[in-house]
Amino acid sequence: MSDEVLVERRGAVQVITINRPQARNAINGAVAVGVRDAVDELDADAALQVGVLTGAGGTFSSGMDLKAFLKGETPSFPGRGLAGITQTPPRKPMIAAAEGYALAGGFELAMACDLVVAGTSAKFGVPEVKRSLVAGAGGALLLARRIPRALALEMLLTGDPFDARRAYEIGLVNRVVDDGQALDAAIELAGKIAANGPLALMATKEISNGGADWSAAERWDEMARIMGPVFTSQDAQEGARAFAEKRAPVWKGQ
Repeated sequence: MSDEVLVERRGAVQVITINRPQARNAINGAVAVGVRDAVDELDADAALQVGVLTGAGGTFSSGMDLKAFLKGETPSFPGRGLAGITQTPPRKPMIAAAEGYALAGGFELAMACDLVVAGTSAKFGVPEVKRSLVAGAGGALLLARRIPRALALEMLLTGDPFDARRAYEIGLVNRVVDDGQALDAAIELAGKIAANGPLALMATKEISNGGADWSAAERWDEMARIMGPVFTSQDAQEGARAFAEKRAPVWKGQ
C-alpha cells in the first residue's frame, strides 16, 4: 500500500487508515487505489473477518480532493464507485471510525460501511448543493435508506452537517464516544463481530443489503439461496457442537 493509505491487522480485524492529514484526508487517486486494494484483501483473506475504515490526524475525510480532480485524477472506479467501495462495498462487515469531519465523499465512504462509531465532535454532511453539485457517490441515492427520508432530504438539500449526537439520534451512527476514542471503540466492536461465524456474517450482510430491492415474491427464495450454504456448512456444525460442549467455536470458513 502507498503512504496515503495505511493497512494493519489486529487479529481478524483489518484497519484501513486514510493518511493525508495535511489535506484533511481528501480522496485523491492514491487514496482511492489504496482503499480499493485494502478491501479486496479483506474479502480475499480468510483470516480477516471485519474491516475498520478511519482517517489520520483527527479527521475522517473531507471528501474528494478537488485539486487532484482538476489535475485529471479519478478517485472512482467503474462499477465500484468512489475508492472502490461506495457502489460495491466489501462482502465482509465494515465499520467507519469517524473523528472530525466526514463530509461529501468522505461521508459517502462512511455510508459505504455497515456501522459507524463517532467521536463526540464528529460532523457528517453532504454539502455538494452548496457548490451546485450532487452527492453522486451514494449520498443522494442511498441516504434515505439509512435514515428517515425527511431527515435525509434535510441533509441533502441544505448541505448543512449533523453533529455526532444528532447522527446517533436518527440512526446514522451506532455509537458516540469521547473524541480520540472512535478507532479503539470501532476495533472493540469489530472484535465482537469477528468472533462470529464468517459465512454467517457475509450471508447476513448480503441479505440485509439486498432485501430492500427484492419483491415480496422474491425475498424468501433469495434469502434461502443465500443462507442455504451456511446451514449446510462445516461451520454450522461447529457452532452447534461448540454450544453443546460449552466452548468457543473454531471457525474454518467452510
